[in-house]
Amino acid sequence: MLEIKVDNLKKNFGATQALQGVSFQFHAGQIFGFVGPNGAGKTTCLRILAALDEPSVGEAYINGVAVSQYPEKIHHLVGFVPDLLPEHSDITVHEYLDFFARAYKLKGSLRKQRLEGVETFTRLNGLRDKLLKALSKGMKQRVSLARALVHDPSVLLLDEPAAGLDPRARIELRELLKLLAAQDKAILISSHILTELTEICDGAIIIEQGKILRSGAISQLIRQDRPHLCLLVRSYDNPEELGKLLLEMPKVIAVRPDGRELRVELAGDEKDGCDLLAALVHKGCRIAEFKQQQTDLEELFMNLTTGEVQ
Repeated sequence: MLEIKVDNLKKNFGATQALQGVSFQFHAGQIFGFVGPNGAGKTTCLRILAALDEPSVGEAYINGVAVSQYPEKIHHLVGFVPDLLPEHSDITVHEYLDFFARAYKLKGSLRKQRLEGVETFTRLNGLRDKLLKALSKGMKQRVSLARALVHDPSVLLLDEPAAGLDPRARIELRELLKLLAAQDKAILISSHILTELTEICDGAIIIEQGKILRSGAISQLIRQDRPHLCLLVRSYDNPEELGKLLLEMPKVIAVRPDGRELRVELAGDEKDGCDLLAALVHKGCRIAEFKQQQTDLEELFMNLTTGEVQ
């Protein structure tokens, strides 16, 4: 299985340390979110992975190939979608994609087949003859994605691809990324829209001031951040009385009111949550709502980061 491995990457720009010993890894078929404030080092790391910049120290490997030592091999393995979209004023969508297909030495019927495939996949068929300057930002983003896919890379790196897109364009981009992951591509996506990353990502890498704060599967990160079970409980009757009763129950660590709901921290797992609900019902409590509170990337990000920049 194809693996992306980043090992102790450091990158200096003069006195500024953009990356300070960054390490993480993920595999083909996975979508990982790259999360951090502006200036955290995300773009620098993505450019190194795409063999567009060299690290000061450390190395990145794609399928065992050292990125800085074999950039030409990496360019064929990786598709990179930068945060800057194409702004050419005198070229059509098809001409733009055809130029890059030729740059990757695709010839004849293979080039034609590949262009038709990416234009269909990214829904650009009806825009083939439009000038790039006439496209909306969402359409340009689709062109940028098509360009990154024209050589059928195994790895896709996207730098803030949803920035400035309208809701429909963001939903379409999200669906395209899911389809690409299902094709066994490894996808690393940098984004500030954390709620959307939660929906599509298998894992996340959280970075601040050039240092990795946490990385891994989202479920694993959430367990590390919140080891106890957190429940939202709403009484049909008196929430104050329910709160007092909950504090007397075994394994209940804390109860905090939140409007008519109670946020309950329980030392246990889902089975203990089921036992708690059964005990409340047995004691005659009329429970209107009882559910597990889910942590998402947004909450995890706010818990781990301070907002400081370099």
